[in-house]
Amino acid sequence: MAQRLMRPGERLTAPPPSAVRRLRHRIGVFLHQVPAARLALLLGPVLLWMIVIYLGSLALLFLTSFWRQDPVTGAIVQDWGLTNYQFLVGESVYRIIAIRTVGIAVAVTVTDIALAIPIAYYAARIASPRVRTLLLLSMVLPLWSSYLVRVYAWRTILSGDGVLNWSLHQLHLGSVNLGFSRWSLWIVFSYLWLPYVTLPVYAALERIPNSLIEASTDLGARWITTFRRVILPIALPGIIAGSIFAFSLTIGDYIAPDLVGDTEFIGNVIYQNVGIQNDIPFAAAYAIVPALVMAVYLLIARQLKAFEAL
Repeated sequence: MAQRLMRPGERLTAPPPSAVRRLRHRIGVFLHQVPAARLALLLGPVLLWMIVIYLGSLALLFLTSFWRQDPVTGAIVQDWGLTNYQFLVGESVYRIIAIRTVGIAVAVTVTDIALAIPIAYYAARIASPRVRTLLLLSMVLPLWSSYLVRVYAWRTILSGDGVLNWSLHQLHLGSVNLGFSRWSLWIVFSYLWLPYVTLPVYAALERIPNSLIEASTDLGARWITTFRRVILPIALPGIIAGSIFAFSLTIGDYIAPDLVGDTEFIGNVIYQNVGIQNDIPFAAAYAIVPALVMAVYLLIARQLKAFEAL
């Protein structure tokens, strides 16, 4: 087929745009003119995932807590009531377990904060770049290993014939019985979550301008006064942010109490009711307790503007 020759003075014209190209152009113009639509398109899938998977699962957990288990057949009966919550309030053993869990979580959090502040301050304000890198790497390196490996390592160290008692015997200092006790839980949890507390504190201390510390020193303030009135208020959001990790991870753990402890946490009771007794409604009701504790903790942290350091 012969091609048509152009006439003198005739201009080339672009072919008319297709329907798909016209639609894409209109969508692009609309997104350019409406920034909210761009934001919704960007965050919509993530928010949908959070609502369906995260908030939806919490809603189902809350609804399941009002059901009950048939004592004869063991089947879950969808009869709405407060039986599980009345049983939780009436039985003192579950209150004791909840108080014990929160108490150890608080002790671990305070311990990690006390250890994290001097480590983070030295790394952020005093150490040379090489020492800082080695120090931070030594904090992060254990996280590359398995959680169970670290717990079993401490189980070996704290056992009756472990490294700790062997070292004490070599020094003629006798022996200590820390294995399978609440002391061992406190030590293991403090070790496990220390990096999660140290890194936010380090990030907060690193952002403190040197001029503020120098001005405090020039005005004659002692180091403890500078730390209390200058450093601590600025680093407080990072400290609280790190404490959120230590507190929440401790209160929700159920593996370490089985491996190195002699007591039960809330997570152990929930695991037994779900995996052994199949009493999912009661487990759901008991799971509301740490959720409420964490909600109160997060509200307090929000009032202290801790999320600015996350």
